[in-house]
Amino acid sequence: MDANPRLTRHKKPTFAELFTPKLVTVLREGYRGSQFKADAIAGLTVAIVALPLSMAIAIASGVSPDKGLFTAIIGGFIVSALGGSRFQIGGPAGAFIVLVAATVAREGVDGLILATMMSGVILLAIGYLRLGTYIKFIPYPVTVGFTAGIAVIIFASQLSEMFGLTLTGKEPGPVVPKLMALATAADTVNASTVAVTALTIGTILAFKRWRPGWPGMLIAVGAAALVVTLLSLPVETIGTRFGGIPRSLPWPAMPAFSLDKAMSVLPDAVAFALLGAIESLLSAVVADGMTGRRHRSNCELVAQGFANIGSALFGGICVTGTIARTATNVRAGAHGPVAGMLHAIFLLAFMLIAAPLASYIPLAALAGVLAVVAWNMIERHAFAALIRSSWGDALVLMVTFLLVVFRDLTEGIVVGFALGSILFIDRMAKSIAVETDQPLVQEDVADASNGSRHAYEVGDAGDTDTVIYRISGAFFFGAASTVGAVLDRIADQRKSFILDCSGVPFLDSTAANVIEGAARKARQAGVRFFITGASPQTRRMLITHGVKRPHVSYAASVKDAQELLRTETAG
Repeated sequence: MDANPRLTRHKKPTFAELFTPKLVTVLREGYRGSQFKADAIAGLTVAIVALPLSMAIAIASGVSPDKGLFTAIIGGFIVSALGGSRFQIGGPAGAFIVLVAATVAREGVDGLILATMMSGVILLAIGYLRLGTYIKFIPYPVTVGFTAGIAVIIFASQLSEMFGLTLTGKEPGPVVPKLMALATAADTVNASTVAVTALTIGTILAFKRWRPGWPGMLIAVGAAALVVTLLSLPVETIGTRFGGIPRSLPWPAMPAFSLDKAMSVLPDAVAFALLGAIESLLSAVVADGMTGRRHRSNCELVAQGFANIGSALFGGICVTGTIARTATNVRAGAHGPVAGMLHAIFLLAFMLIAAPLASYIPLAALAGVLAVVAWNMIERHAFAALIRSSWGDALVLMVTFLLVVFRDLTEGIVVGFALGSILFIDRMAKSIAVETDQPLVQEDVADASNGSRHAYEVGDAGDTDTVIYRISGAFFFGAASTVGAVLDRIADQRKSFILDCSGVPFLDSTAANVIEGAARKARQAGVRFFITGASPQTRRMLITHGVKRPHVSYAASVKDAQELLRTETAG
C-alpha cells in the first residue's frame, strides 16, 4: 500500500533557504574564538598556496601577474562571503587559461574584462533561475576528459617559458602549430632557464613527498628567485617583463563598453559562465565529499556571478571555485567561509608588503608551478578506469579529450555531453522490460536489416481469455518502439487485456501515444483494455493523450482488474 502522500511530499524550499550564504548559517550557529583561529590558520595556508599560483595563471592567460592577484583577492573574498559552500576558495583557475588567453589575443584586455563582467551577469541569471541543479547532469567522462585536455594545453603553453625559447614571431595558440613553432626554436634553449625550471619542479615534488604540510610551491618559487638573483642568471623575471606588481588595489572602474564590443565578446562570456559554473560546482562537490556537508548550488552560482562582476571592476579576470585550493582549505582545518575571506585578506597583505620582492620571481619558476598543476589536473586513475569500464564511457572520454586538445574547449564539452546523452538514452531504452504471466520467448538473433533484436514473442498459454503484460522501467521515447512492438501483438481473439504500469516510474508523451494506439486497436477488436498500478502522474499523462474512459478502464492493481472482470462475467 502506498504511503500517505501528505507524509512523503517534501516542502519546496523558500527563496531564503536557497540563497542564504553559508556565512550567515555559520554565524547563526555561533562563532567562537577557537573557530576563528582555525579559519585564520587555514586562510593563511591557502593564501601561501594561492600567491604564486594566481600570478602564474595570470601570466599564462596572457595578462600581467597583478591581475591574477586582484582576481584572487576580490573574487576570493566575494565567493566566500556570499557563496553556498562552507569551504569554497575562489580565484583564477587553470581551467580558464585557454579561454582567457584566446579572448585576450582576439579582443584585448579590455574585451576580456568586459567578458568577465558579462559572465558574472549570466551566472547571476543561472543561479536566480535555479538552473544550477542541472549542471550535475554533465557526464563524468566529459569532466575527466576536458580537465585532462586543459591540462595538456596548459603544459604545452608553458614549454617556451620552461626552456627559455626565443620565437621569431607570436606563439600560436592551437597545440599542433604551437609545438611546431617551438620545435623550430629548439636551438634557442636557455640552459639557465631549464635549470631554474628543474629546480622549481624538483623542490615542489620533494616537499610534496617528504614535507606535504609545507608550502612547497611558495618555497620553490622563493628558492628559484634567490638562486637567480645571487648568481645573476640570464633568466627573465616578473620585473624584467612586467616591471613588477603594484603595492595596492586599483580603484574600481567600469570596463569600456559598447554594443558592438559586447556582442563580440558574448560567446566568450557564455563560455566563461558555463565553465565557471561547472568548475565551481565540481569544487563544491569535492568539498562536500571531504567534509560530509552539503552546498547550495544556486547560491554558489550567484556568488560566482557577483565575484566575476567584482573582479572585473578591479581589473581582474575570471573567478571560479578552485578544487586544489578548496581541498587545501579543508585539509588545513577550516571551519567555514571566514577562512576563504581571510585568505583574500592575507593575499592583499602580501601584495602590500612584499610587492617589490615579486619582481625577482623568475618566469621559469612560475612555469614550473603550472607544469606541476597541469600534471595534478589529469585524473590519471579516473582516466584509466573509464577507459577500462565500457566502450561507451571510453568513447565519450576520448572524444572530449581530443576535441579539447586539438579543436576547441566548448566544442569538446558540447560533443561529449551529446554523446553521453545518446549513450544514456540507449542504456535506459535497453533497461525496460515487458513481461507477461504467460511464457515468453525472446529471440536472441539480431535483425540483419537494422541490427536490432526481435521483440518478445508470446508463448503457448492455457487461458486465452485475458492477457496480462507488465512494463517495468522508464517508458519514454527511447523505449517506445520496443514496447510498441509487444503491445501490437494483442490477439484479436482475447476478450480482455491488462497492462500493469506499477513498475513504470516515468512515462513521457511518446510512450502515452504508444499506449493510446494499443488501446485504439483493442477497442476496434472488441478487447476490454485495463491499465493498472499507474501513478497519478502517469495516469494524468495518459488521460491527456486520450487514454481514458470509456475505451480504457483503470484499476489500482491487476488483482482488482481481474475481480472486476469476474464480476462483469458473472453479471
